[in-house]
Amino acid sequence: MGRSRLALAALAIGLVAGCGGGEQTDTGEQPGAGATGAPWHDEVTSATASGKVGAGAPCPLPVTFELADGWQAEEIKTADPDDEVAAAVAEALTRRGGSTVRCEVDGRAVASGFLRVWTADDADVPPRQTLEAFVAADGKVTDPQYRQTRVGGLDVVEASWLSHRELLDEDVREWALAVRTGAATVLLEASSTSFGDPLDVLPAYRLARATLTAAP
Repeated sequence: MGRSRLALAALAIGLVAGCGGGEQTDTGEQPGAGATGAPWHDEVTSATASGKVGAGAPCPLPVTFELADGWQAEEIKTADPDDEVAAAVAEALTRRGGSTVRCEVDGRAVASGFLRVWTADDADVPPRQTLEAFVAADGKVTDPQYRQTRVGGLDVVEASWLSHRELLDEDVREWALAVRTGAATVLLEASSTSFGDPLDVLPAYRLARATLTAAP
């Protein structure tokens, strides 16, 4: 199995099918961190940085951010159209709510989760609307909450929601953000594995969020 198919297979961890729903809550504009506990858990501190993602290989992106120590980034490439199995997996796992995944940052060596970077298929759709569609497409969604923050020179929309995991029959907290930079709308998702603690992914997510900048 090639690297692209391995990357596509890794995307399946923690992803489940279902039908979305749930009433949205907007927690308003918050210029900085400071919300203790669920859903934002801003008390969780950033991880130690060991590199940068988005500045060329392995994941050329419209944004850059710092990579947490022990985490590994890999570009998600388009599947070979002649490989029907890989193409079917790619369609199911690399497209979600009007966005396409571009890069996966695997933390399983040190934590039970992933960061994934997506770009909106239609950059003209506002970031908030893009993020809402992304969250709704997650499956059985409850308690979706949103807030507006400012990171460096970027306006960032953040979301947190409960995603139902069929394997364990339980609701798991997830997070994502959306930002427009240049002609692209970029989403950064933090997701734990099926048997992981959701809070394990937050240090790497906090580091990425705090260091998020537009790519040169």
